[in-house]
Amino acid sequence: MLRPIAITAVALVASLSTAEEKPRPPQAPPGTVSLPLGEYDRLVERAARPPKRPESPPLSSVLSRADLKLRITGEGARGVVTLDGEVFESGATKVPLFSGATVLDARREGKTLPLIVEGGSHAAILNGPAPFSVSLDWGGPVVSEPGRASFVVPVPPAGSARASLELPGEQAEVRVESGLITKRTTAAGKTLVEATLEPGRAARFFWSARDTATTAAPREVRFLSDVKTLLTVGEADLQMAILVEATLLDGEPATFDLQIPSGFEVTGVSGATLDAASERPGLLTLTVREPGSRRHQFLVGLARSTPDGSYPMDAPVASLTGAQRETGEVAVEGVGTLELTATESGTLRRMDASEAAPSLRSLAKEPILAAFRYHRRAGEGPGLRLDVKRFPSASVLAAVAERAAVTTLATSEGRRLTEVTLTVRNHAQPFLKVALPAGSTLVSAEVAGEPAKPVQGEDGTRVPLLRAGFRPNGPYAVSFVYLEPGTPFAKKGEAELKLPRLDIPITLLTWELFLPDRYQVKKFEGNAIPGMAVADLGLTVAGMKVAGVEETITVNAEAPQIDTRQSATEWSYRTRDQAVNAAEPGKRKDEVAPQAPSSNVANLQRRVAGVLPVRVDVPRAGASFHFLRPLVIDEETTVRFRYRTR
Repeated sequence: MLRPIAITAVALVASLSTAEEKPRPPQAPPGTVSLPLGEYDRLVERAARPPKRPESPPLSSVLSRADLKLRITGEGARGVVTLDGEVFESGATKVPLFSGATVLDARREGKTLPLIVEGGSHAAILNGPAPFSVSLDWGGPVVSEPGRASFVVPVPPAGSARASLELPGEQAEVRVESGLITKRTTAAGKTLVEATLEPGRAARFFWSARDTATTAAPREVRFLSDVKTLLTVGEADLQMAILVEATLLDGEPATFDLQIPSGFEVTGVSGATLDAASERPGLLTLTVREPGSRRHQFLVGLARSTPDGSYPMDAPVASLTGAQRETGEVAVEGVGTLELTATESGTLRRMDASEAAPSLRSLAKEPILAAFRYHRRAGEGPGLRLDVKRFPSASVLAAVAERAAVTTLATSEGRRLTEVTLTVRNHAQPFLKVALPAGSTLVSAEVAGEPAKPVQGEDGTRVPLLRAGFRPNGPYAVSFVYLEPGTPFAKKGEAELKLPRLDIPITLLTWELFLPDRYQVKKFEGNAIPGMAVADLGLTVAGMKVAGVEETITVNAEAPQIDTRQSATEWSYRTRDQAVNAAEPGKRKDEVAPQAPSSNVANLQRRVAGVLPVRVDVPRAGASFHFLRPLVIDEETTVRFRYRTR
């Protein structure tokens, strides 16, 4: 009875535990995957728009460039054809290379390249995608015809095709069909020709090939020459520009010989029909590419050094050998300041420079000093002797300040803020060197109304100027402001003020000193003249000669005239204060009446109030004292005075 009861208890416990478990979702059949709804929508959208397959290249391969190097050997033509290109498809690809030609050998990267021949076309099996370079040895026959020879070379269908051809002998004329000759050179008994060919089309080269046994006797060459020579007398050399013109009367000359003077070096040769030029001692051979042309023109440049003491000298005149009649003109120009004496002889005759040919005048860069014409005769030619005397260049002022207006604001603490405004005429000076008083600091600088950035050097501060020749062409303003620490004013004593030294001369300097009204000053000394403002004096500048440092300035007033000589400058001035002294004999002559501040003082006070990056307690109430000084040249301007507190 005990065993059945135990089994019933176990079954009861199992049924209770099963009832407590949560119901499980139904299991999906095998082969399915559960996804979130968003992921499922994304997959459906991608399935509706399948990715595009990469497009295949339009061509399996391409030839980008073909270089043909050809050489004529006996009755055949041989050469090397270099083909550059690229294979676009993957794997082995058949690439067409050459057609209609006899290929002797093929190489790629120094190794033999097997070729496939199909219907006269050569092709190679190349792996891609990758670029390639193939070299083919080519050969072909030369066809001889009456009066000329030729050969045909197939041109691969590349993007560009160039050819270089070497022929034995100095061929007068080489031409090409389906192409363009870009260069022709004759040297060492060979003719070298470079040409650009039409891709994919056979090119035919031909040249004159006459049999000397059957060739008729050459025609006599007769021509007229006109030689125009420009002689340029430089500081250390003598240059010749020769314009040669040959007019053919009979024959077809392939070359012309120009006699050049000894000691000269050929600097350049050019001409519309010029093919090549070769130089021998005393002779310049000019080869033309069109012998049948009736007119040839060449421009030849020669040069020779002329050290000191080489004058007087005989100036050479070039000549064209074999001319039936030769005429010419000679013009002389000089570089720099010189005195030229030209003496003609022989068939040379002097003429006015305006009568020279326009083509000769167009060669000149300097004024023509002398001109001649001549007609060369047998046994007598033109002769010219030159004597040149040079003059040293005189120094001139690189820059000058027509006017300098200086405004100084002084405080009770002894600090001084000074603004210097210059009216500058600059010809060649890159900067203005300013030697500030000891302990001074440059606050700001302006050039032609624009802010400038000065630089500090060992010997002073440099303010950049406008580039010489740059706008404005006339005078422009240069201003700078500096701050001096100074020493505080006592109840009474003596003070000295100095202006900075500038490396440009100043025609007239005016200085306005603004002092607080609590100080009474007297006994002005220094190298500046105490007086009134220039506008109040009616000052006029009569004239100045910089070379002699001489200037006269006249002031019209009613006071007695006082002459002051300083720096070799004559001054005649009268001031209102001196007129007062004359009317009041008891008043001291060294006292200067203060004046109301000018607009320069008001402008500088406003700039201190917030524009300048300094802090200076400048009093608003005070009086101004004016000083003058003419022709300041690289020196300081000083003013000393006594003061006491009111």
